[in-house]
Amino acid sequence: MHYRSIAYTERLAAAGAAPSGGSVGHAYDNALAESTIGLFKTELIKLRGPWRTVEQVEIATLEHVDWFNHRRLHSAAADLPPAELETAH
Repeated sequence: MHYRSIAYTERLAAAGAAPSGGSVGHAYDNALAESTIGLFKTELIKLRGPWRTVEQVEIATLEHVDWFNHRRLHSAAADLPPAELETAH
């Protein structure tokens, strides 16, 4: 397993929670995050750059997250935006 601090592990145990972690060589825990980061880089950062200020990236990121969650259609979610699918669920 990946390194975890003793205090963190003890706190999880006290709360009755199990840590999330795959075995060495298996990145299943990170697959969704990596896929989302890749889309973010492709659809926003690379497409709309070059960026001149951090503030430009921050505003564009907020706009992108709003679009991604409320207007972007996802084929794996019955062609609904995530917010609509969550509301329907």
